[in-house]
Amino acid sequence: MTHPLFKKEIFVETAFARRFQKMLQDAWDNRSWHLLVADPGAGKTMSIRDLQKRAGGRSVLAVVAPKNNDDEQAFGDQFLAALGLPIRGHWSTRKPKLMGHLHQYGTEFLIVDDAHDLSLEHLMLLKEVTDQGRLQYDHPLGLCLVAAGRGDTIPLKETFDLPDPTWLQFRRRFDKLAPFCRVASHTSEEVRDILATLEQEYRPLLPQLRLSQWTGTIYTWLTHPVLDPTRSGRVTMDNLMKLVVTALEWSYLDGETDVAPSRLKSAAELLVLRHDTLKLIDGAGPTTLAQDQTSAEEPGVNGKEPERQTAPEKEQQNMTKTVEPAKEQVQTNTSPNCTFSGEQVPIDLKRFTDSGINLVECPRCGRMRSLSPSKGVLRFKAHTPRKQQTPLTEKRWSATGKTDWSVVEG
Repeated sequence: MTHPLFKKEIFVETAFARRFQKMLQDAWDNRSWHLLVADPGAGKTMSIRDLQKRAGGRSVLAVVAPKNNDDEQAFGDQFLAALGLPIRGHWSTRKPKLMGHLHQYGTEFLIVDDAHDLSLEHLMLLKEVTDQGRLQYDHPLGLCLVAAGRGDTIPLKETFDLPDPTWLQFRRRFDKLAPFCRVASHTSEEVRDILATLEQEYRPLLPQLRLSQWTGTIYTWLTHPVLDPTRSGRVTMDNLMKLVVTALEWSYLDGETDVAPSRLKSAAELLVLRHDTLKLIDGAGPTTLAQDQTSAEEPGVNGKEPERQTAPEKEQQNMTKTVEPAKEQVQTNTSPNCTFSGEQVPIDLKRFTDSGINLVECPRCGRMRSLSPSKGVLRFKAHTPRKQQTPLTEKRWSATGKTDWSVVEG
């Protein structure tokens, strides 16, 4: 059985965390607005959580952008829940009180994680609430929209560049010198520092652990094009932890006191060579998975200094060939509007109004929208297909799997 330490989430104050938290702290101190972009798996959420713990109270309020629900109510409820307030009553009566609650609890800084999922309605609510804070309470709020992205892409920029006055005003609220910022992941030297910290964390389980000596080899593996498609030469914390913890867990289960280079190489192959491989589970089941690493050869450790070693050129070429089909598949994937966009919803208007429920579920993809009658009919708003098949718990109108529309819950 594995040790609980391998399942524990460990926050390491990495170079990325220091860079990222410095931007958050400056935005908090200056009440400025920024869009912060970093690689998926860089450590954004862990760094936000650590900042919140150190801030204490409700001075820093962090929420996650709603998934599969573009309505402003879903976003507003996230803030109320983060404040610890009950979510009761109609949104029309709760919405005007939201800024008052933020003022009452002394909130000074808002962080929105997964900001790349924000809709136009969500952004409009942010503008309305923060404008109300300045006008009615003389209470300016700092704001950081934290998004995942690779390369030079700027999430939400197409929205901010719309010519409507609303978006011109929204864009004007961003910091004049650093509105859009990319926070870089880890260099080779920064990887060395992280490995030295992990040595201390896991040495109670492997007393002779010396991870730092493999910095050069690990860095080479983790900047392979599969894991670093933009060729930034930077390593994300997620990939580093997956490789190291997997190899250490194998070593611990076999009663070793240090991690062998073959273990590290096998863990790297799981991340690269088998990145898109469908694994067959048969026979004895998951207990056989730990044996995969025994088939790998040790990397060349013929007395040379480990930091100067790199993966063999032939191995790099083989790895590249293995993942080319998966890369091509990602590039050709498109997401047009759902075919139910703009369709009339055949719900009796009296039933709809009397129910007090305005949330309607798309019968094609399951995405939800708040609707209101227009010219005597209900029409479903244009939308892209629902991205994640998470359970729907809100009370809503639905016709999925039925012959008629009715109010359902859960």
